[in-house]
Amino acid sequence: MHADERVDHRFKALPPDAQGLTLDELAAERRNLFTGGFTTPVLALSAERLEHNLRLLEEYTRRHDLAFAPHGKTSMSPQLFERQLEHGAWGITAAVPHQARVYRAFGIQRIFLANEVVDAAALRWIARELAEDPDFRFLCYVDSVRGVELMDEALSGTPRPVDVVVELGAGDGARTGARTEEDCRAIADAVAAVDTLRLVGVAGYEGEVPQATPERVRAWLDRLIGLAVDFDKAGRFSDEIVISAGGSAWFDVVAETFARIPELSHPTLKLMRSGAYVSHDDIHYRSLTPFNRIPEEGALQPAFRLWSQVISRPTPEQAFTNAGKRDAPYDLHLPVAQIVRTPSGAFHEATGITVTALSDQHAWLATDATAELRVGDWVGMGLSHPCTTFDKWQLIPVVEADGTVVEFIRTYF
Repeated sequence: MHADERVDHRFKALPPDAQGLTLDELAAERRNLFTGGFTTPVLALSAERLEHNLRLLEEYTRRHDLAFAPHGKTSMSPQLFERQLEHGAWGITAAVPHQARVYRAFGIQRIFLANEVVDAAALRWIARELAEDPDFRFLCYVDSVRGVELMDEALSGTPRPVDVVVELGAGDGARTGARTEEDCRAIADAVAAVDTLRLVGVAGYEGEVPQATPERVRAWLDRLIGLAVDFDKAGRFSDEIVISAGGSAWFDVVAETFARIPELSHPTLKLMRSGAYVSHDDIHYRSLTPFNRIPEEGALQPAFRLWSQVISRPTPEQAFTNAGKRDAPYDLHLPVAQIVRTPSGAFHEATGITVTALSDQHAWLATDATAELRVGDWVGMGLSHPCTTFDKWQLIPVVEADGTVVEFIRTYF
């Protein structure tokens, strides 16, 4: 579907003279990002670093005997889902029903929706998907008796039950999830009392543990495992038991703790859900990645770079480029100027250049006496938070180290 789409006004930064070409045809031309007619601002995804990150998490999860359902809401790109599955992913994680609909449109057969679903229209769609495709596997959270009641009402009369996992909250003041084991047992009782749902496991998100440290995260994971053991002893499971956690900041502690899950009465699916790894970033996740604590396991590589052009240099202390809030994430950190490309094709480090603010369509740059920067130069910026990078770009060039564009990643937000 992506390859046959044609280049037109819908997609930022693509060469105007490529109008009417299909994406496959444009990729086959192997144009250079800097000299091939791309307009600024333009977001580029490194081909080599993307492949490195995909391979690293494949090897990591295999080494630690973990199943892997990377969180697709990071990229919302079916092309990347396909590559993640090729690199051993069990399935893809969603956050809301719309994302699951995108996944199904592109043939994803295993979806873990790491959230509560009480929307009747969405639940009826899920039920239809399950009824029409016996090979489709779908799981989602439940964290309240009221939620179970709403799900049962919406799913009444459906032929195939929806698999659910009880979500254990990460602590007082955390996000969703039942706060106590007693609450979890009441929810499990409610699931057992209806024929529209089937309890298959327990799950949660350790990234919400208040004032998280390895010790605090480990303590919460021990509670999660204890809940699964308690449910199993009570005979609440009839098939494979799912135990799931693992965002992008603490998956090392998840791997360590999940290795201690005792033998249960049914096979156990130890499911990790990290998603930001696929592109990684230059600030937020780079500081949080578990590979900082376990360097012997490898290292993720930031794969995004946003290129924008200097359009104004009003004073020696100030410059403006043409990338703003619609192009770069700014919810956690501002972009970081990394490299400058001059019109002659020369590159040099972005010494003395600091991004201080973003307007709708401008980046504000402070420049000191060491900065070499002129109107017309391209500034390559590192970014923070991949989740809010992907959502600003419907089409992203994949670029080899020499600047050759070899592919275009389509997103669906």
